[in-house]
Amino acid sequence: MLDNKSILITGGTGSFGKKFIKMVLSKFNPKRIVVYSRDEYKQFVMKNTFSKQFTKEQMSKLRFFIGDVRDKDRLYRAFKDIDYVIHAAAMKQVPACEYNPFEAIKTNIHGAQNVIDAALDRGVKKVVALSTDKAVNPINLYGGTKLVSDKLFVSANAYSGKDGTIFSVVRYGNVAGSRGSVIPFFKTLIEKGENELPITDFRMTRFWITLEQGVELVFKAIKESKGGETYISKIPSFNITDLAKALLPNCMLKEVGIREGEKIHEVMVTRDDSRMTYEYEKHYIIYPNFDWWSRDKYFTDGGKAIQDGFEYNSGINSEWLSIEDLRENLLKMGVLQVYESSSEVAATSES
Repeated sequence: MLDNKSILITGGTGSFGKKFIKMVLSKFNPKRIVVYSRDEYKQFVMKNTFSKQFTKEQMSKLRFFIGDVRDKDRLYRAFKDIDYVIHAAAMKQVPACEYNPFEAIKTNIHGAQNVIDAALDRGVKKVVALSTDKAVNPINLYGGTKLVSDKLFVSANAYSGKDGTIFSVVRYGNVAGSRGSVIPFFKTLIEKGENELPITDFRMTRFWITLEQGVELVFKAIKESKGGETYISKIPSFNITDLAKALLPNCMLKEVGIREGEKIHEVMVTRDDSRMTYEYEKHYIIYPNFDWWSRDKYFTDGGKAIQDGFEYNSGINSEWLSIEDLRENLLKMGVLQVYESSSEVAATSES
């Protein structure tokens, strides 16, 4: 699928970009992979780290482009002879977007439009844009900008023409163990010797997805997309309180109040979207409801229409992870050691 292909990933130095590149190099023999991002230091660190993990031949396939998705001219230069673009660049921190709304709009909305224009004009075969659960019924600016971004990428297919660029979206929530997520936050507290872990709301639930699963969903979009799809993995839910107990079984829990812009549950498919949502073996696809979209041209075989009014919500999911399931997953991921108590953390540190 990606053998002898040129791939570019915007925001490529992030958690997703690193895992994506590792999995591409392990599964395929691409012609080149372009890492497009604006932080030269992160690119420097990434290049040095990868040089210790990959062969010289694999490293020769990597290209590091300094650039911002706000800069359309730079995107045009970077997209030359590119087959596939993965758009992962975004301002993602909810508080940062709220305090710097104009900057969030420039990156998440104007940047998305620049990627679309460059892809169309440069003849890119496919673009897969990463989305978030926060784009569904958004209650914060980050979610609002990502909703607009998703709409732009879906509607971009109307500009493609018969053999033009194919645009699709992949949506998932917080990735287990990723930077800024709750697992490293709890880990830091535990390693400081805390026995009490803060929970914003005891009712809170989330979907469980790993970086590997996120990348595999992008691979599916690259392989199968025909234009306008929003791909969503079928994954289990968990209670945040159970995650805390999985990390530190004897911990105390303190409810500290929900933060501004935070949701009790993650929602991936709304009831209104259910009318155009189809269920597949391991994922859902939301199809567009526009005049340019036709089932004969854009539909992927094997899908079953879900019931009208269905909502894919982490709080009412059919599959759940228990505390033991979570402990097993954490150990398997190697995210951190699961301790029986904070005193065991101190003892391990001393030894």
